[in-house]
Amino acid sequence: MRRLRTLSVGVIIGVGLALTACSSGSDSSGSGAGKVGVILPDTKSSVRWESKDRPALEAAFQDAGVDYTIQNAEGSADTMATIADGMIADGVTVLAIVNLDSDSGASIQQKAATQGVKTIDYDRLTLGGSADVYVSFDNTKVGELQGQGLVDCLGGRPANVVFLNGSPTDNNATLFSDGAHSVIDATPTVTIVGEQSVPDWDNDKAVTIFEQLYTAADGRVDGVYAANDGLAGSVISILEKNKRAGQVPVTGQDATVEGLQNILAGSQCMTVYKSATEEANALADVAIALANGEQPNTTSTSRDDTGGRDVPSVLLTPKSITKDNLNVVFDDGGQSKDEVCSGQFASLCTEAGA
Repeated sequence: MRRLRTLSVGVIIGVGLALTACSSGSDSSGSGAGKVGVILPDTKSSVRWESKDRPALEAAFQDAGVDYTIQNAEGSADTMATIADGMIADGVTVLAIVNLDSDSGASIQQKAATQGVKTIDYDRLTLGGSADVYVSFDNTKVGELQGQGLVDCLGGRPANVVFLNGSPTDNNATLFSDGAHSVIDATPTVTIVGEQSVPDWDNDKAVTIFEQLYTAADGRVDGVYAANDGLAGSVISILEKNKRAGQVPVTGQDATVEGLQNILAGSQCMTVYKSATEEANALADVAIALANGEQPNTTSTSRDDTGGRDVPSVLLTPKSITKDNLNVVFDDGGQSKDEVCSGQFASLCTEAGA
């Protein structure tokens, strides 16, 4: 029994250290009836999580006077589970996660439910999970915008296209791809000559994967569906290596600084903008309602075939961004015009009317 107690103390210390390592000092005290915990997925797949979502969520919760804590799992499902355990032990009444995969996300939600904690799927739907509400954008629509953007950039000419999809464990990546396929598959001038998913949205792996797809197609690639701006950057690096950057339209998503600059430079043809502020405010509204024991307002449902249920959802509308409407992102505060239009991009922004 003495040995078991020693082990338990060690586990508790380990959990405490893990939580300390993952926290970025985002706890705040408010006057609300409940406390909200949010777990972001990583810092590698997209810069949006820390540069956009975190500050937008902090502002939304602070404005509402709600107790909250925001932490990042840094790409580890085990770390996310540890953080979730700590948040539940610390008294959160609502837990929102951006799952790293559906199985681990569902386990977190099941454990939360046994403790009477309401759960929210933020940005990604947890298949087989038990979230009370799902808050995201219409992700099939995201893919449709990407597909249509690529078709438009190809200008109706016969074209061989490669699909570089997001992580196979991310349900959003499936929806993006399905949406894009619905447009591209119906375009008779386009032939898909290669398609592969990128594990964990890893941009370094994407470089190798796309180069292999490009080689397998003997370089006869006229357009690329890249699921987000990070993957688009990986694609562009290989196109530059083959002296074809700017000649092959590439899609993207997230309207990152790099993505917008690639659009200005002509090496990326479009991206999809999803307002972090809009999504964070939607999450805050849902979380606050749940924390107060109220029924949150939802706009639709999302089908979870794995769990055999329709999840009440708030699905926001994404926007297609090209060189012609960059100001949509700037005006919404999605990116700083000064940052995007700095240095060599200043004149390009002027030419684009931004």
